[in-house]
Amino acid sequence: MKRVCVFCGSSYGNRECYAVAAAALAKQIVNAGLGLVYGGSNCGLMKVLADAALEKGGEVIGVIPQSMVVKEIAHTGLTDLRIVNSMHERKALMAGLSDAFIALPGGYGTLDEFCEILTWAQLGLHHKPCGILNVAGYYDQLLATFDHAAAEGFLKPRNRATIISDDNPESLIARLLIV
Repeated sequence: MKRVCVFCGSSYGNRECYAVAAAALAKQIVNAGLGLVYGGSNCGLMKVLADAALEKGGEVIGVIPQSMVVKEIAHTGLTDLRIVNSMHERKALMAGLSDAFIALPGGYGTLDEFCEILTWAQLGLHHKPCGILNVAGYYDQLLATFDHAAAEGFLKPRNRATIISDDNPESLIARLLIV
């Protein structure tokens, strides 16, 4: 494993614990000798994540659509900033650059990106580990929805089991490394 892709919000959220967790996750990624791939923004949890990894001397690759460069203020201090034409290109490039995926708290974009990666895994398009850092129970309801989908026969239990959920950045990275 060389790089971990992290999907997260371009906002900070309403609780300080989200930023604390983003910084802690970035540090654990670097401590594990891994590079970080993320959405390329200089805002919100994305900024916290990238800055913490850079501060530890880690490789940070940002991938951002041209249309969002000005809107989201692309992070210009990264190891590598890749500007693409569309969100579809962004997701494909992030997936190609990464060996594992993690969702931190975020909104529609985070959910879209993470669920697409889960769908690709379900379809056998990749066999890379997928994790959720469940900060302060942020993803409890989503995980319950996945459990419900499995119980109702819309998600195979083996596909539900592909999601590694943890509330601790260090143990989440350790669990992803052994998959």
